Amino acid sequence: MGIEEKLPSGFMLTSVEHLAGYMRKSSLWPATFGLACCAIEMMTTGAPRYDLARFGMEVFRASPRQADLMIVAGRVSQKMAPVVRQVYDQMVEPKWVLSMGVCASSGGMFNNYAIVQGVDHIIPVDIYLPGCPPRPEMLINAILELHKQIQSMPLGVNRVAAVKAAEAAALAATPTSQMKGLLR
Repeated sequence: MGIEEKLPSGFMLTSVEHLAGYMRKSSLWPATFGLACCAIEMMTTGAPRYDLARFGMEVFRASPRQADLMIVAGRVSQKMAPVVRQVYDQMVEPKWVLSMGVCASSGGMFNNYAIVQGVDHIIPVDIYLPGCPPRPEMLINAILELHKQIQSMPLGVNRVAAVKAAEAAALAATPTSQMKGLLR
């Protein structure tokens, strides 16, 4: 990001981390990425009744290069999966992902060959938001939880290591279709 990348780990970063965390959480720019019915609830959250502008995210960006938060709202098909990954790769660092709805989180009721059984098989997810479809209040609560994560995120060398470890763990996870449980 800047000077914190050049300093040794832990050198004068405590107060800088708090300040940078506060500024990052107060200026999230979400990407426009609505895939199904959950997108209607996401659009409602940006409307005057719920007013996402209170949290510094009043404009959904059409370009991934201007966004740092991807809200995956709805089911992800196998054909859309490479596009989701490409948009994620084009986003600026640091970047966060919110999986909105049960279809984006686990495939939902669509347990077939055409739907990805969880967007976390494609990109690392920071917050999972359940529901079919989740209400705007639930999305606002998930965004506030993401604010807490962003506020306490480390900077510098520690951030790079944390991001790489989280992405490696997410991509190495067992696919939902191979998990054994009560329904299989």
